[in-house]
Amino acid sequence: MNRSIPRLAASALLALFLASPAFAQSVPAKPAAATGETAAVRKILEERFPGAQIKHMAKVPYMGGVYEVMFDDQMLYVDPKVNYIFVGQVYDAKSKTNLTERKMRELNRVAWSDLPLNLAIKKVKGDGARKLVVFSDADCPFCARLEEALKDVNNVTIYTFLYPIDQLHPDAARKSKLIWCAPDKVRAWDDFFASGSLPDNPGTCENPVAATAVLGQKLRVTATPTLVFADGSVIPGALPAASLEAELQRAEADAKKGG
Repeated sequence: MNRSIPRLAASALLALFLASPAFAQSVPAKPAAATGETAAVRKILEERFPGAQIKHMAKVPYMGGVYEVMFDDQMLYVDPKVNYIFVGQVYDAKSKTNLTERKMRELNRVAWSDLPLNLAIKKVKGDGARKLVVFSDADCPFCARLEEALKDVNNVTIYTFLYPIDQLHPDAARKSKLIWCAPDKVRAWDDFFASGSLPDNPGTCENPVAATAVLGQKLRVTATPTLVFADGSVIPGALPAASLEAELQRAEADAKKGG
């Protein structure tokens, strides 16, 4: 998975959280009104970490009074007195389910109706009944791996947002613009990943690369590829075909329930 922001070790993340004012500069989600002990815990957190934006806080029912707290895009766990902070993943030992990941997915869902799909390359496979959004960098090796996996997935409409990460791939934006300006964007994208070839003299045209960068920042996309499924769930990384199929089926079922 190609990341624009390196994954930090737990200790480094906590140090960053305690010391960096940039941690408080993200736009917060409007928190639900807190009452009783929850309000007291929130107050302590705000006093001990002035300026930090709390996007989510709730008592964890399976951890004996521990609270889960979401700062920016990181989940932390604290005791009711906020004397101790745990940074890491919580698993259900019996089912082997990553409960932290499941909660993060729930909190980070994207409203599919808000996605500007006209800014994406649209590819229909089979009946195109299922839907998938991909934020992709032309020079990202993990994006190439995902493109290979997608060959084995059918009956899906894929919307690819061209999302070059300049810090890692300074030529990806140029390639993305050439591909977008080709007469057949889908073929140009596929040909590039198949052989590395770019369109010959496609000319210049208005392209969505800058707008997609803004969209990705708004949605906190920090890795390529990043996948958005029909139910709004967001998963970073190049999933294999079998996992893609399972996620597509799950997301379609969840989307129908929600509708």
